[in-house]
Amino acid sequence: MSLLREAKLCLSRQSSMKALNAFITGVRDEASLFVRVQEAEERFARGEQTSPLDGALIGIKDNICTSDFPTTCASRILKDFRSPFDATVIEKLRTAGALLVGKTNLDEFGMGSHSTHSYFGHVRNQQLSEDADLSVGGSSGGSAVAVATGQCLAALGTDTGGSIRLPAAYTGTVGFKPSYGMVSRWGVVAYANSLDTVGIMARDSSSAGKVFDIIKGHDPRDPTSLANNTRSRIRDAQERGNRKRELRIGFPLEYNITELNPSIRQTWVRTLQQLQAQGHSIRPVSLLTTRSALSAYYVLAPAEASSNLAKYDGVRYGWRVDQHDGAGGVLFAKTRGTGFGDEVKRRILLGAYSLSADAIDNHFLQAQRVRRLVQQDFDRIFALPNPLFDAQEQQRYDPEQIDILVCPTAPTFPPTLDSLENQEPVETYMNDVFTVPASLAGLPAMSVPVHAVTPGTERSRLPKSIGMQVIAQYGDDDLIIEMGRVLEEVSANTQAEW
Repeated sequence: MSLLREAKLCLSRQSSMKALNAFITGVRDEASLFVRVQEAEERFARGEQTSPLDGALIGIKDNICTSDFPTTCASRILKDFRSPFDATVIEKLRTAGALLVGKTNLDEFGMGSHSTHSYFGHVRNQQLSEDADLSVGGSSGGSAVAVATGQCLAALGTDTGGSIRLPAAYTGTVGFKPSYGMVSRWGVVAYANSLDTVGIMARDSSSAGKVFDIIKGHDPRDPTSLANNTRSRIRDAQERGNRKRELRIGFPLEYNITELNPSIRQTWVRTLQQLQAQGHSIRPVSLLTTRSALSAYYVLAPAEASSNLAKYDGVRYGWRVDQHDGAGGVLFAKTRGTGFGDEVKRRILLGAYSLSADAIDNHFLQAQRVRRLVQQDFDRIFALPNPLFDAQEQQRYDPEQIDILVCPTAPTFPPTLDSLENQEPVETYMNDVFTVPASLAGLPAMSVPVHAVTPGTERSRLPKSIGMQVIAQYGDDDLIIEMGRVLEEVSANTQAEW
């Protein structure tokens, strides 16, 4: 299909699928966009393509700054904000010839697991029925739905504790979270600085890999961006590893929890069996600190958020309440109280408490210790040493070391939006139980849709795919993309058999 025809189809779907609420802001000048797509098509015909993304339509999560679209973070307090600059990832996409097709919806400031906490309304998932809206996952739900319904080729999102991988699992798309620091965060509105990672949602692993190749790289403007010498050290370590084609694949015993849906458990087992049939070795591994990872995350992330969101007062920029705003002697009390949604205010309060003098020792510092233990757990099981640390200092006493982990992305199928209304906030946080550990350790991870094993009587009421998550050692991002392709091949063969 020609680039121009594909672009017209994408924008046509955007128009016809507005009810899904995937985009907060769409393309305003379609004629100009089509001219640029036509120019990209002509470059392709001459063999002068700027990159594999030249002329491709890319959606952007609305917490990544763009100079030609508003950046709202799905919040009332930033509903009219326009950034004077592009984020580094946007600059890289533009240089590569990619075309931005709009800003996608999300949970406000990235805080949520179902894309229901948006000032502009929740994102809808109608993959089973128009009468029963399913959760799209969060917080990058708009990006996931835009890709799943063909409204763009790929989309950027951000992943703090699973915000790319969970929506990917719920919508049947690929969601890739690179290693922390591989992709610049400059120009990304911060939620939790030590966890936020720009990632990719795409229709398949190869497309995600193409976008990753464009947006990765050192950025001197981002203090958390990996330096070039560190990147070189990672490449050298991978070359010395001399990895064979047959991989050592681990499955974490602690992820086989009671709450794991039986169909998801059966799909996980079948996937491991098929990988073993291809010649890969399957090994059980133990990640003991997994049980504490979720609790640690929901101490650390809100603590960082409470600090990051202190700047939104409506004085320097952003929305400000019309009436007198001086309640209790605080200049911006009403603005913040009205401008932030319930979930954001909840996490600000949680974070402020965790950082208070009375709680910092028992909560925040303890959570940081748990985070270090989670990282050490992963370092112990992976055969490739963590390139950020001295190999001799790492605890490497596990005889069953592996190359990569394979496990479910989420313990359940996507719930209906109606059922979420009766859930307590803590219950919704449980959706992140399998995604948070990799985020705390800064590891690369990807959710890949595989054909679901479901009883015949339930096939019509359950999604056809399940998100299978792959996790690798820090810096081993290319192995993640390679393994994604393997899982897609396994799933295609399974679907053909069914």
